[in-house]
Amino acid sequence: MSNLLYTVAVILIIFWAIGFFAYSAGSIIHILLVIAIIAILFRLIQGRRL
Repeated sequence: MSNLLYTVAVILIIFWAIGFFAYSAGSIIHILLVIAIIAILFRLIQGRRL
């Protein structure tokens, strides 16, 4: 499950980078960035418990 979260986070960060440089996606791209950061933090927290 944590591997899936990490994959989703990486994909969201890539989409954020594309949208950031394209300037056409609007505010939705920043929401994707926040979701990606939360997913990465969630994975790091779970990884430390194991």
